[in-house]
Amino acid sequence: EYCTGDQYMSTKEAFRSTATGESMDRETAKKKARSNAQSEMAKTINATMKIVGDNYVNSTEVNNKEEVTESFNEMARTVVDQELRGAIEICEKLTQRENGTFVSYVALELSGSKIADAYNSGLSQNEKIKADYNYEKFKKTFDEEMAKLENQ
Repeated sequence: EYCTGDQYMSTKEAFRSTATGESMDRETAKKKARSNAQSEMAKTINATMKIVGDNYVNSTEVNNKEEVTESFNEMARTVVDQELRGAIEICEKLTQRENGTFVSYVALELSGSKIADAYNSGLSQNEKIKADYNYEKFKKTFDEEMAKLENQ
């Protein structure tokens, strides 16, 4: 298989995902592969940001933890939807089987700091958490979770 291996795994600097897509149509195979890779990346980012949000809120003195946690989760969904479009292809390979089916392999990458910056921008504008928000503490929590990704 193409676009697989350690160099295509998430690290403490970047989220990465790989996927394949198959179709009798060349472009459809490529679109399926990219869509599948984006879906996998979104799952990883959402899971990571949920942990970051939960850990951040639990480690701070916030009046309404439940409301703040929900705000963090909403922000994660918004950021992921916006930033996934900026994921870059770090590997792409198109093959064709004997029966004519195209198989597209793709690996995508999205900077962890880009996600953190977008998240920070959104959180610092959120009136519900603006008073209690501490970027340094958030960034420390985020970096710890990114380091865990690399060790998986």
